[in-house]
Amino acid sequence: MNIKNVYILDNRAILYINGEDAKEFLQNLISNDINKINDEISCFTSLLTPQGKFLYEFIIVKHKSGYLIDCEKTQADGLFKQLTLYKLRSKVDILNLSNEFVVVAFSYEKFLTFNGAKDQLGFTIRYREDPIFLDPRNKQLGARLIVNLEKLYLSLKKLDLHDADLKEYYSLSHSLGIVPKDLNKLQDKLFGIECNFEELNGIDFKKGCYVGQENTARIKLKNKLSKRLFPINIINGKLYQGESIYNDKVEIGRVLIDNDYPFALIKYLDKNFNEKVDFKTKEASINVRKPNWIK
Repeated sequence: MNIKNVYILDNRAILYINGEDAKEFLQNLISNDINKINDEISCFTSLLTPQGKFLYEFIIVKHKSGYLIDCEKTQADGLFKQLTLYKLRSKVDILNLSNEFVVVAFSYEKFLTFNGAKDQLGFTIRYREDPIFLDPRNKQLGARLIVNLEKLYLSLKKLDLHDADLKEYYSLSHSLGIVPKDLNKLQDKLFGIECNFEELNGIDFKKGCYVGQENTARIKLKNKLSKRLFPINIINGKLYQGESIYNDKVEIGRVLIDNDYPFALIKYLDKNFNEKVDFKTKEASINVRKPNWIK
């Protein structure tokens, strides 16, 4: 990322959770530990099915007396409904503030120029009360600012940040092996731990119960993690969601996201998986890359 580039993430939405029971409410649902989050630390987490399958992923930022939820816009309505479903008698308010706030991203190097910034994943500072935080998943994704829409361009001007092509950010995220968009295509198709949430700092195996905790812990403790979500690069042809990926005639994975930034669930421990070879689908030739942050 260029140090002066900023990417307006128009595919992101903001929910706000507030109220007397907000902390306990979230702690009982999410895969990470809400106790990690404070005015200086934000975190990445997920909401899974009771079976541990992927439903939603998002970043949680402490804001005033509640929590901002930075999620993909296509997932916002579903996440809002799911949280409302779990609300029951909890004393919490759940608001969709997507028409009021916008999320922008800029470089890690720029973040470190701010007063009080630290080279720590999820580290959070404030600019005129608006949170700026180093992406808690991977610092190569840079930092994010959640800002009121009315103040957006004035804030960017004062921060000496210049609007850049959003495709650059999506391409960077894809090259790092982190899904930039189309998360709804993953819903209920794989386990949360298969989304690499442990490596992306989205799961805490030491916290108490949460939705989907039992299967997530079992896969981890019994070393049953044999498939992972990896990025695909198309050499030629066309991909289709749900189709199989082959090495010769042996199936080694399945396409889950087939759009501009494709991903597949790959049997990465299979002897037929080799990053150096090209794989085939029905109409495409592809290669699959294991992110370097996965051991």
